[in-house]
Order: sequence, then structure tokens, then C-alpha cells
Amino acid sequence: MPGEPTASADLPFHQLSAVSLRTLVRGEGGGAAAAEILAAERSRRLLLLRALDEGVSKGEPPQAYGTALSHRDAWSLLERVQRQAPEVFEDVLMSPPTGMWVSLALRQMRGKSSEDAPLWVVLGHLSALAAAAGARAGLDFSLAVPVRRGLVPLPTLGCAVLPVREPWSVAQVEARRRELTISGEHGQVLVPRDAETSGPGWHAVRHVVLESGERPKRLPLEELDPYRTFPRPSEPRLLSAAEAEAWEGMLADAWEILLRDEPESAEGMRHGLLSMAPTPTRERFRPYSGTAGDAFGGVTASCPDDVPQLAATLVHEFQHTKLGGLIHLQPLSIAQAAQDPQELFYAPWRDDPRPLSGLLQGIYAFTGVTRFWRVHRYAAGAAQASSAHFEFALWRAQVWATLNLVRGHERLTPLGRHLIEELRGQCAQWLADPVPDAESELAREAAADHRARWRAHHLRPPAAAVEETVRAWQRGDDRAPAGLTAEPELVPDSEFRFLDTAAVLIRHRLSEPDGAWRQAAAQASQDAAGVEGATAADVLLACDDRAGARAAFVAQLSGKGAPVAAWVGLGRALAGEGQVRKAASRVLLRFPERARAVHEAVEAATDRAPDPVRLAEWLGQGQG
Repeated sequence: MPGEPTASADLPFHQLSAVSLRTLVRGEGGGAAAAEILAAERSRRLLLLRALDEGVSKGEPPQAYGTALSHRDAWSLLERVQRQAPEVFEDVLMSPPTGMWVSLALRQMRGKSSEDAPLWVVLGHLSALAAAAGARAGLDFSLAVPVRRGLVPLPTLGCAVLPVREPWSVAQVEARRRELTISGEHGQVLVPRDAETSGPGWHAVRHVVLESGERPKRLPLEELDPYRTFPRPSEPRLLSAAEAEAWEGMLADAWEILLRDEPESAEGMRHGLLSMAPTPTRERFRPYSGTAGDAFGGVTASCPDDVPQLAATLVHEFQHTKLGGLIHLQPLSIAQAAQDPQELFYAPWRDDPRPLSGLLQGIYAFTGVTRFWRVHRYAAGAAQASSAHFEFALWRAQVWATLNLVRGHERLTPLGRHLIEELRGQCAQWLADPVPDAESELAREAAADHRARWRAHHLRPPAAAVEETVRAWQRGDDRAPAGLTAEPELVPDSEFRFLDTAAVLIRHRLSEPDGAWRQAAAQASQDAAGVEGATAADVLLACDDRAGARAAFVAQLSGKGAPVAAWVGLGRALAGEGQVRKAASRVLLRFPERARAVHEAVEAATDRAPDPVRLAEWLGQGQG
């Protein structure tokens, strides 16, 4: 940690080499690029720590548990570790939760955010970092650290459990001749001499060793550090023995896939993937994963359905990691003026409308995902090849459409424009790659369904045009007035989720080609589908029972409180039923917000829902 301040004119600026920048803007970037970004992130981390130190030194000390915690003692211990065991210091410094903590602590100290823990506990986490580093370095010391609801996290090392009577208190960490003792008011924990071994009252940090010839990678499985999750801290979540074994096995197998199918990404991850924080299992085909710019190299992820999904997740999140590091050096877009209304976009991988900055992150991440499936589909086993072809076709189409959406946007910086052009060039080459007809058509349907559901939930036609259209419907006009084709207004529906329902149902179908899926779907259609956000009508449609699906969607739309997505399902079910029905299908898939708005307005005016198919056919005359 820096001792005396240095004049800013004497400090070098971090720069990426031309080679690394060239690979990064193409969505690639191996070990050299990751190492350069990591070096820049290290400087940023040190600057944040220095800002925290100055803020604590200049400000009033927060009300703490007595006077036991000492910021200065913690800082001094870290300086000792930096001098005597620099490799330990670097490991603690660059641990992703350390970055999350220092950023949150600075914001809380400045009154810009808060977490559940009081400020003195948050700032006192520096003592926990120092104690962990000192213990790992083999130094003798005594230091008070915060206790969080009976837990004493020592980041990168482990976590002690103490009996307590208050949610926030203090424990004393003593290290003498490599023996570590953690003492609270009502109990004491003696850490095993090998601190990487769990014992009574002590949970050691787990590590997964990812083999790679002569250079294995040792990846921490973060269960204990409160700052392992984003965007806010959380209680430790200990894995069971079975869960830990499953994670270790799948990570090892995913690493082998990456070494074969994404060797450049794997080489980048060797430098820049710094921790994995498991979260609870989610619904099948809806895994959770995340990264944060403040926690460089850290990934949180739910237990994957299978190994290829985990490999794709690692690629996805490492893309975010690389781009986040690049943005810390040079922005890709210019922020909107504070007085301007927020500009939001359709993102085909999200339920919610996204700002330009978020959309760029998604484009970059899914370019990597597309690249992964492009190669992996030829290495996948027979049982998974169809699913892999579908994933490639789906994300290729979604990334290509989104690249064209933002291409040339006025708020892109020169680097942002360059990145979009490079990614677009990459994706353009993939458009000629063959995909089997069946999987290609399923990908097209999934993409169209997602976009249509997004429009139905988030767009509203002009109110005056809807009123005019209702009057035309009631008069029996031949077609809807042209005013309904005016640009709709974006009105985000923050409550809705599961726009990916069609894609999830397709994944179920492709994963069970032997017919088990159809049997399960038939059972599900008796009550409710086993996919959140799906109805029995959606399941029938996924099974290619278009007649049954059409009847079910019509029944939904003929009653009160019809699900908005039913308009999209009806549009898909009507496809291929003659010219008039094709026009109805087209308007429901391209502009479902029109049918929704007019249907709701007619029902409100007459207290009777119009026939949804007739309404769609009428709207389709000249508007599809």
C-alpha cells in the first residue's frame, strides 16, 4: 500500500497494448489482455482504499462497539503483509469481495447508500481483511475485528462462528507462532493449524483446482465472505458436501470444455477469473449469474443444469468482466444529460428495457456466448447437439439485431463505435454458418416470441389513436384507422418477468427428444405448466398442437384479466391458417400492443370482451 503520496504528474497512466485492445474490441482477449486489465484494476483498487483511508482519517469516527476497532492498526498490519508477504497481500487486495466492500464502504461513508450493518461494522471490515492477510503471511499480531450475527469472516481464509447476544459486536484475533485464535465475549475458536481445513467453529474457504497441464488454476468457491454477492452483501451460504462435490466436478468439466472450445477465453480466465460464489439452484433453463464492475473477476452463479451451460455461463460473465475493465479505462458511451428523459432499448436477453450502457454490456456478453455455442455444437454429444444448434442460432440472431439497433448511435464514443463495428463484423461472418432447419425455425420462433412479449408489456399506442380505433370497431369499419400505426410510447412494466418462456419450453422439448417431454407436457397442460410464466396454452404450442393452443389462448383472452402474453401465443398459433389468419398472426407478433390496447378499451367501453381472433383479423387488414 502506498506510503507517501506522489505527485499525480509522476504517476503513469494504465494503457492497453494495441494487440490487447484489438482483441478485446473483437469480443476476444486472452491471457495478455486479461493481465493488462487486471493491472489497471489493481491500481484502481489501491486508489479506492486510499480514498477510504483518507475519508476515515479526516472524518469523525463512527460510533463503534466501544473503542476496540482500530483503522490505523488494520492499515499498519496490511502494510506489514505487503512488505513481508507481497503475494498474500496481492491475493487479498484483488479478491473480488474486497473490491465490492471498498466501493460499498465509500458510498456508505458518503451517505450515498447503506447496508444492513452499521457503518462501524462496514468500515471495520478492513480489520478482517488485515487479520486474514496477517494470518496467511504467518505474522504475529492481535487485532479486533467485527462480528456479524455471530460470524467472523476472515476474507480469503475462512469464517469463525461465535456465540453472541447482539447482532453486531467485536472479536479479538490473535496470531502467535502460526496459531490463530478468535475470541468473542462468550466463546473462542481455535483455528486449525492448517487454516484451509475446517474444524469446530471454523469454516475454511474451499478451492477448486482446475487442471491445465503444468499450470493448474486454483479457484476459490466463495461461500463465506459477506461481500461475495452483488450488488449488496449477504449472509454466508455454506454448501453441503454433495453441493460442493457437484460444483467441483462441474467446474472441472466445464474448464475442460473451455480449454477445447474456447482456449483463448480459458487463458484469459486463468488470469482474470478470481472467484466463484455459488447461489441456490434455480428453475431449469433459467440459471442466474452475475458480475460487478467493482468486484473484478468475481462471478456469482446458481447451480447449473449441466456442464455446457456452466461453460457458457463462464464465457458470458467473463465477457462482462473484460468489458467492465475496459470501460474503467475508456468509456464506450456518453451519459445522457440529467434533464433528458431516459433512453431505453429492447434487449432480447432481458425482461426490462435497458439503457445504452447496459445494452452494450449485453451485446458484448452474448457475442461471447454465441461464439461458444458456434464451436461447441460440433463437439457436443448426440443428445445435446440439437440444443447447442438452437442456442447458436438464437443468440446469433439476437446479437445481430441488437448490433444493428445501436450501430451509429450518437452517444457512442469513438471506442464504442469501433467496438460495435468490430463485433458486427464478427457476427456477420457467422450468419453464413449452417444450422439444421428444425433448430433454425425454433430459434426464429423463440426470438419473435420474446420481442413480441416485450412489446405487449412495455409499449402503449397513442391514447387518441386507441379511442379512434374503438369507435371504428364499434361502427363496423372495414379496417382499423391509420392512426394506430403511430409510434407507441414506452411505458416499462416493472412487475413482469419470464419473457423467455417460449425459449425455455423449447429447451425442455429439445432436451427430451425421446418423447418424455411430450408426456410431461400433456400432464402439465391439465393444470399448469411446470415453467414459471407458462400457461397450458403455451405448453400446447410448444408441443406443436396449434389448434389446441389457439383454442386455449382464445379462452384466456375472452375472460377478465387475460395474460398479456396470450396475444403473442395466439399470433403464433394462427400462423399458417390462410391469408386472413396470416395477417392476424403478423400483427399480433409484430405489434401485439395494438391488439392489447384496443381489446382492453373495447371491453372497458362495452363491458364485453371482443372476439380476439376477429379483432386480430380486423387489425391485420393493412397494418401487419
